[in-house]
Parts: sequence; C-alpha cells; structure tokens
Amino acid sequence: MQSKDFNSWNERKKIIHATEFRAFVHDREIWWCSLGMNVGDEEDGKNDLFERPVLVLKKFNRNIVLVVPLTTRVKNNKYYFPFEHDGTQFAVVLSQLRLISTKRLTRRIRKIDHKLFRAIKEQIKKVSL
Repeated sequence: MQSKDFNSWNERKKIIHATEFRAFVHDREIWWCSLGMNVGDEEDGKNDLFERPVLVLKKFNRNIVLVVPLTTRVKNNKYYFPFEHDGTQFAVVLSQLRLISTKRLTRRIRKIDHKLFRAIKEQIKKVSL
C-alpha cells in the first residue's frame, strides 16, 4: 500500500479553513479544488495544494457546493463519464460525488456547455439509484 502524506494535508487544511472565499461560483463551472489527501480509493488532490479539477453540479449557497471530480485517467465503466476538451480526453468520476465548502475552491478553469452538463447529470441519476 502506498504511503500518504496526511500531515501535510492537515497543515494545508488549517490554512484553507482560515480563509474566506470571496469569488462567485456557478453551476457548470470547473474549478481547481483542494480535495486533499483522502482515505482508501477516494480521489486525492495533487501537488502542494492537494488540488484536482471538479465540476460544480449544484450551488446551494455562497459556502456549499455539490461537486464531482475530473480525471484524465478515463476508465470504461458506468462510473466514468468521458468527454473531450481541446483535444484532451477527460472523465467525470461519477462515483466520487461530494458536498464541499467553497473554501476548497482555488481558481476557476472554465464553464461547460449546457448539453454536456445535462448529459452528466442524467448519468449521475442513472448510477446513483
């Protein structure tokens, strides 16, 4: 089993908790997000900020959003929704849907189109029931 650096993540998490999120976030946006160092097969963040891109599915209020992580490691199963952007293949990891604080969001990447967003939400409905 690969060792995980939980201590560094805990230090980063303290900094995130102490910050105030001042940006505006909307459904359909992809953001870099400090998901952290997680347990087992949960999606981890990468780099010093423990980040990975996430798609905002639902903004509940200024502080809480429902997100799903993205990956470039596309697997061929019902829990991965593949799509292409600028010639690169990505996938939404449908099984890793989670509620997060907006304090975890670090910077906006882009907004996806309505058609792709609807298709992703439909696939989430199919796999989550």
